[in-house]
Amino acid sequence: MIIVLKPSTEPEQIQHIVEMIEKVGLRTHISAGELQTIIGVIGDKTKLANYPIASISCVESVVHVSKPYKLASRDFHPDDTIIDVNGAKIGGGNLWVIAGPCSIESEDQMRTVAKFVKEAGANLLRGGAYKPRTSPYSFQGMGEEGLKILQKIGKEFGMPTVTEVMDTADVELVAKYADVIQIGTRNAQNFALLKQVGKTKRPVVLKRGMAQTIEEWLMSAEYVMSEGNLDVILCERGIRTFENAYRNTLDVLAIPVLKERTHLPVIIDPSHASGVWQYVIPMALAGIVSGADGVMVEAHHDPEKAMSDGAQSLKPKKFNLLMSELRKIAPVVGKGKNLS
Repeated sequence: MIIVLKPSTEPEQIQHIVEMIEKVGLRTHISAGELQTIIGVIGDKTKLANYPIASISCVESVVHVSKPYKLASRDFHPDDTIIDVNGAKIGGGNLWVIAGPCSIESEDQMRTVAKFVKEAGANLLRGGAYKPRTSPYSFQGMGEEGLKILQKIGKEFGMPTVTEVMDTADVELVAKYADVIQIGTRNAQNFALLKQVGKTKRPVVLKRGMAQTIEEWLMSAEYVMSEGNLDVILCERGIRTFENAYRNTLDVLAIPVLKERTHLPVIIDPSHASGVWQYVIPMALAGIVSGADGVMVEAHHDPEKAMSDGAQSLKPKKFNLLMSELRKIAPVVGKGKNLS
């Protein structure tokens, strides 16, 4: 249920309604838009049966939301959410470019990659310290040592950092070093992990599960948001289909659908979707044209020697080409005002 308040509503009146709702054991989330304030009510609404909220003078309307996801719904928050990460803002016409290697391999490697993606115009630096690999014998990441390297290089180049967490036991540690926490496709429905990440104050990049429907994906976001963390960025990274000419099927149609249903920012990961570097640039552009707020791509100075996912990583010249193409196409669809 959402309670839409009149534009002239005073803070004291809002607080009175919130206290009334929370008194019966329900939770509230306040969304302050440019013109109106909305109070989202979470829990068993029958507890409010004896409270005539609709008749309160400052209440314009009471709307019962039928969607299973409440906080992620555009009904609750009509305006697009803009998330600020150390000055880098996603949404509101900005275009985020998150770039870096699949795995953190060494300090020298991270510094080399950070230098060329920063110079090309990337906003955030990514790198995996914990790697979910299909084979238990593949490189699994450097763990805390990798996190320290990522934090150091991020500060050195003035780039907020993004890295994945795989285990509830590591959430606090990852949040200590990284500016943004990523939930990978394999953990998109790991509800214990989603709830734990929801208790942090770090923005969360939530990748779509490889077999998730859009509603299931938004319900995963709801798990994070229900714990108090409303800074969720949805990342389309391809879904598993019958096609085997490439790794996954990049669902660009999901982007306009999400823009219609949720206020959360949406980015696209063409690297993991395709699995092949040649397809990364055209798929990144397709995502932006479809309405995405940013792209996440893998980049490496020497992908032939990369310890993971070298085949989908862009070399410096190709990454420069990507940024050049983004600068051309973004203004056409009203984005990229932050790109230098």
